[in-house]
Amino acid sequence: MPIFEFECRECGTPFEELLRSSTFINEVRCPECGSPQVRKKVSSFASKISGGSGFSLGSSTSSCATGGT
Repeated sequence: MPIFEFECRECGTPFEELLRSSTFINEVRCPECGSPQVRKKVSSFASKISGGSGFSLGSSTSSCATGGT
């Protein structure tokens, strides 16, 4: 389930909402004043890469030997 960022047009409160899909955006209400007048903010994508998998991003080298024997 994605987390969407919103801002209330009535009181200006920024908040996040966990929704099943973007089709539920019209049901979002401000947690401070209860207003349905909210604006979805543009969010940046975040991801976490953990070590230990042997996979790295941005590497153009191969671990395979290219020479023949």
